Amino acid sequence: MATCFFLSKPSVYSRPSSLHLNRDVFQRQSKCRLRQYHQTASAVASGVQQTQPFGLILPGAPNTRPLTDMKPVTDPPVSHQILDSGMIVLKNYISISDQVDIVKICHNLGVGPGGFQQPGYRTGHKLQLQRMCFGRNWDPETKYRERHRNDGSIPPRVPPVFIPLIQTSIYDACAHLSSDDEIPLMCPDVCLVNFYTATGRLGLHQDRDERPYSIRGGLPVVSISIGEAAEFLYGHTRDEDKLQKVILESGDVLIFGGKSRLVFHGVRTIFPKSTPPALLEKINLRPGRLNLTFRQF
Repeated sequence: MATCFFLSKPSVYSRPSSLHLNRDVFQRQSKCRLRQYHQTASAVASGVQQTQPFGLILPGAPNTRPLTDMKPVTDPPVSHQILDSGMIVLKNYISISDQVDIVKICHNLGVGPGGFQQPGYRTGHKLQLQRMCFGRNWDPETKYRERHRNDGSIPPRVPPVFIPLIQTSIYDACAHLSSDDEIPLMCPDVCLVNFYTATGRLGLHQDRDERPYSIRGGLPVVSISIGEAAEFLYGHTRDEDKLQKVILESGDVLIFGGKSRLVFHGVRTIFPKSTPPALLEKINLRPGRLNLTFRQF
């Protein structure tokens, strides 16, 4: 279970104090302390076909510009968009430098035990994405019931460096919401890490597999987007003709909780070649969209 230290003050978009003060922690987590998350089962399930590790960072140098063209990276201003009661997007919330660190952490964990794999059903149908879990294993058929994956591995725990980032984003979101639409604070102990290629999709669904306390309390789902932009569908119905849509871009944080905790949502389209050039100059991220969705089980 994740150790949770609740923040005493909201940052209200003070991105340098809410994120960059933790940059040394990001660096230590991504370079020095990742092995502690690599837990494996004592006995690996037999008969499971092994696959090659799926990495987020491609070989080779990033797409750097000539030195004569180099300018300091300027992060776009942070803004917000209220989508519904208890549902908000913090635009450009994650800086380029922190996006790089998040990618490195997920890459290093993703190629190890419990890392990325393509989830599917017993019928053989596969989801159109690569997935890794933090904290608890989640499967489209068994949900959270099985501790081990089909390859015998145990998911890494939620890296502690993410916890203050998620809590700060909730504080900042609540600064723009009325008391009737307020989102409760939570301590993330599970996370689904999805990577979508250009053809990736995620069908309409609700996130309702957490404990009743988490669902009834409206404890939010906090979603971080990095890489290519996506068309995100949402609404309080399965009727696609009545759904709303929003474009989620690299660095955006989507939060839905409270009255919108059980909103239907899905990913319909990934926009190829929409990764910010400033990000690709720092890291050779595989084409696609990285999405981390944190919640409290």
